[in-house]
Amino acid sequence: MRSKRLTTRDLITQNYRVWSPKRSKLASAILKGLKLPIDRTSSVLYLGASTGTTAGHLSDILTEGILYVVEFAKKPMRELIKICEARYNMIPIFEDANHPERYTGIVDEVDMIYQDIAQRNQAEILIKNADYFLKMRGWVILAIKARSIDISRSSSEIFSTELEKLSEVFEIDATFDLSPGHRDHLMVVGRSRI
Repeated sequence: MRSKRLTTRDLITQNYRVWSPKRSKLASAILKGLKLPIDRTSSVLYLGASTGTTAGHLSDILTEGILYVVEFAKKPMRELIKICEARYNMIPIFEDANHPERYTGIVDEVDMIYQDIAQRNQAEILIKNADYFLKMRGWVILAIKARSIDISRSSSEIFSTELEKLSEVFEIDATFDLSPGHRDHLMVVGRSRI
């Protein structure tokens, strides 16, 4: 039996959405070869979920899993909550990812942490959250934003320093330069050593 070709109407009625690499760093990394280390039953902690564009796509993948979405900015959180209300597998957490101890009563151990935060201490935030929530041999994916860390140093120097910090805790599996769509961004995929 031949499979039916989907029309635009089919895509709309079946809730398919365009996952734009221009709006999503994760989509950009996937186009550059990143293989997501999760399946439909995985549990994921998303740090820096913003308005929920990428989070919504991860929710689509985790049909039998759970997605904890952490956001601290009020305006994006309003939009994120709207997306979470329409999805059974997304748990919104209005909190600062610098303080994972504040949401330990909500988040269980997870298979993967995805982080997209524009702060100077990006690596430290990921490491702290991994200490609290990442399962043994769990995965991490981090979008390093060089300009959020230091505007005076070169991106390559910043990436090198951040990778060194991350390598102390994680086995780095792959990196993806997200240029040209996301200048001065490096996507890092790693796995906990323990």
